[in-house]
Amino acid sequence: MKFSLFLHMERYDEAISHRQLYEELLALCDLAEEGGLHKVWIGEHHAMEYTISPNPIALLSAVAERTKRIRLGAGTFIAPFWHPIRMAGEAAMLDVISNGRAEIGLARGAYQFEFDRMLNGVSANDGGKYLREMVPVIRKLWEGDYAHDGEIWQFPVSTSVPKPVQSPTPPIWIAARDPDSHKFAVANGCSVMATPLFKGDDEVKDLARKFDEACAASPDVARPELMILQHAHVHTGDDDWQRAAEGISFFFRAFGAWAGNKKPPVNGFHHDIPDLNVEKFPDLAPDAVRRNMMVGKPEDIVARLKSYEAMGVDEYSIWVDNSLSYEEKRRSIQLFIDHVMPAFA
Repeated sequence: MKFSLFLHMERYDEAISHRQLYEELLALCDLAEEGGLHKVWIGEHHAMEYTISPNPIALLSAVAERTKRIRLGAGTFIAPFWHPIRMAGEAAMLDVISNGRAEIGLARGAYQFEFDRMLNGVSANDGGKYLREMVPVIRKLWEGDYAHDGEIWQFPVSTSVPKPVQSPTPPIWIAARDPDSHKFAVANGCSVMATPLFKGDDEVKDLARKFDEACAASPDVARPELMILQHAHVHTGDDDWQRAAEGISFFFRAFGAWAGNKKPPVNGFHHDIPDLNVEKFPDLAPDAVRRNMMVGKPEDIVARLKSYEAMGVDEYSIWVDNSLSYEEKRRSIQLFIDHVMPAFA
């Protein structure tokens, strides 16, 4: 099993500057490189202070210039917000800048809030058709001249400039949870990045099942990879889990406020993040977070990850958007590097 880090600049008020968050993000990426993690992932979000990354290319290019080995995942571009020619060219530029270390993740998009602002209010439920049209088009553009006449995009003969360093193309990942998304990804030779969100190991098992069924449905396609993206926090003290579980719970309540799209944010901040209501959202109670997500001492984390490996999970990505401080995140990642990863060497 390979391990990666999934992160953004993350801000809930104006107490910390964007510049400080940027420097802390780079420092965590340095730690990932030094500690031997396989990859760092940074996604795309707009007008939301709690996940700051209007274009992952910018941040990943900065990481590329200060690292030598670690792979760089754009995880994920929101396909409906991009034109295929621009997507192909910018992704290829990241591959050039990093000398062949880029991996490209694509998603349909999740927040109606973003679709209201980036795509004139198109329903987020329609994002899948943009994704399905995008994947084969960018591959053709990476290969050379190509003209396209699709449902969404039409353009005369064009090509990606620059071309990727990796041959034939950088790896493509699809964010997937439902069976059809898994099947589309595998049928098109794309790896799958899946998250159980705040659910537990049974959800991971179900995601692995969907992936296996998608592979069985496309027997002529070489098996791609399955990545599980999940909040993880490693601690050593008997009571240290409480602070981490509360931070992750707060993150998901913020997620719910943005996804609900009921009240407009103020200058990029949501001020209606609800207090914890255990009766309404039992999965967000700290003890449930501890049980369902990867929160625990090193030996507990190793045992659970071994079970994921047995399910066929190829990559485990440590999701560190969790409302905790930089120091808390750094300590957890260091413990993971020192005491969890050696069990999988």
